[in-house]
Amino acid sequence: MIKKLAARVRQYKKQAVATPLFMVGEVAMEALIPLVMSWLIDRGIQGNGGSGSMENILLYGGVLLATAFISLVSGVMSGRMAAVASAGFARNLRHDMYYTIQDYSFSNIDKFSTSSIITRLTTDVTNVQNSFQMILRMAVRAPLTLIFSMVMAMTINARISMVFVYTIPVLALGIALIMTRTHPIFRRVFQTYDKLNNVVQENLRGVRVVKSFVREDYEVEKFNGISGSIYRDFIKAEKNIALMSPLMMVCIYTCTLLISWLGAKAIIASGNNPAAGMTTGQLMSLITYVIQILSSLMMVSMVFLMITMSRASAQRIVEVLDEKTDIVSPENAVTEIRDGSIDFDHVNFSYASRSERDTLSDIDVHIPSGAVVGILGGTGSGKSSMVQLIPRLYDVKDGAVRVGGTDTRKYDLTALRDSVAMVLQKNELFSGTIKDNLRWGNENATDEEIEEACRLAQADSFIQDFPDKYDTWIEQGGTNVSGGQKQRLCIARALLKKPKILILDDSTSAVDTKTDSLIRAGFRSYIPDTTKLIIAQRVASVKDADMIIVLDNGRVADAGTHEELLARCEIYREVHDSQTKGGEDHE
Repeated sequence: MIKKLAARVRQYKKQAVATPLFMVGEVAMEALIPLVMSWLIDRGIQGNGGSGSMENILLYGGVLLATAFISLVSGVMSGRMAAVASAGFARNLRHDMYYTIQDYSFSNIDKFSTSSIITRLTTDVTNVQNSFQMILRMAVRAPLTLIFSMVMAMTINARISMVFVYTIPVLALGIALIMTRTHPIFRRVFQTYDKLNNVVQENLRGVRVVKSFVREDYEVEKFNGISGSIYRDFIKAEKNIALMSPLMMVCIYTCTLLISWLGAKAIIASGNNPAAGMTTGQLMSLITYVIQILSSLMMVSMVFLMITMSRASAQRIVEVLDEKTDIVSPENAVTEIRDGSIDFDHVNFSYASRSERDTLSDIDVHIPSGAVVGILGGTGSGKSSMVQLIPRLYDVKDGAVRVGGTDTRKYDLTALRDSVAMVLQKNELFSGTIKDNLRWGNENATDEEIEEACRLAQADSFIQDFPDKYDTWIEQGGTNVSGGQKQRLCIARALLKKPKILILDDSTSAVDTKTDSLIRAGFRSYIPDTTKLIIAQRVASVKDADMIIVLDNGRVADAGTHEELLARCEIYREVHDSQTKGGEDHE
């Protein structure tokens, strides 16, 4: 895991290496400052029999200022380099995760919920970024401060400095116990974050439904339940972490008292003579080193705390980076799609590899190029699952799907998917102008081509009513256009792609029957050679198709023309009669 994360530092390696180097300079100077202060007191202020020496005061005062200045500059540079390296590291992590996700197949995406992926790209990356920055600085600073301060303290008085040797294990043991109790809590918190994001995302997407059914109180209660769970876990973790401060203070004050007591005795015994024992300046330096040594241990504990918090986040990030798409282009892949013919050769398919029941069973259908094919069936009959196999969004379990006479698993994925356009029932528009959205189908499309596609999709009429026409801004998700307008814009976007296969997955459900008829008529004139698959709930939308496939519980119940199915397929006849009764179908 560490290697995988470290590889994402990439172009910020120089800053990552420079940070600890500058930190060494800062810590070295900080370790010298107490020693120089002791010289200033012993050789300057109390020198010459207690009368002081201005020459030594100026000398050691200058050294003290120079040491402090070098420490300041080194600290500033270390902080700057750490900030650049950690921010760049987080940028690379998000970049690599996002690009990895783009390569996922639908089955890969199914393993992670949308809310979980969002949490991993945001909260988890931020936790790892903060941890990385702290490691670059504190993980270097703390042990160096501990080592340098211990060495300097031992140099001044080894016997009194043994106080540290007895205190450090006590503090280290206490910190270890606190960390052990805290880690499982933080791990549980980040998993709960996924649930929280999911609740918020679900509520925002379905806000109209929530308000229309007056379920705000229920949603608030659901949110408060998960938010309260995070709150309680954080309180529990913070209570454990809060024990560090009193533990630290007890150790610092204990060491200060012991060193002051032992040092005072040594000063009195030696008559403040450094040759005979210990001086006042040395005692002050030892007290300063007490704070530095124990503070360094506190810093170590904070590093471990941040690592504890970010370890769970790091594991979740690596899970995304390690997830390999199970659908890839083969070696020597076919890049030319001959035509839009489609063959389902005894296809079996299920979303879960260990599923007891297949979503699709023994689908055996031949669709000639350029044909108009309707697909009907009840909810859960496998209509959408069937068409998602064509652009190889999923792979079949058994059998084969052939496009242009070639197994889809032999095609280059980009070439295959470029030849297939899908318009879904739940369409998605992106923030930008109408032109920006339509050029997803063909980024090089001219204004004339865009307008022609919109006329065929029956979208030009309402676009012309907008003040800015084709430069009208579409809000995120297309919230400023109606469902029917959104569907027609998505159909126009698919037409601009000029695909060999066009799949309409109940994509005219929000338009009236007249507009639906005009759109289908436009297909015949504009893309006559394109194979058109129309999943519909209305018989009127597919009754003129060359072939209609009726699905029932993942199997092909029957296939044929409208007249043939009326004559022999009971399922089709029941759907037809229920929709035409009372004169609802006038086509």
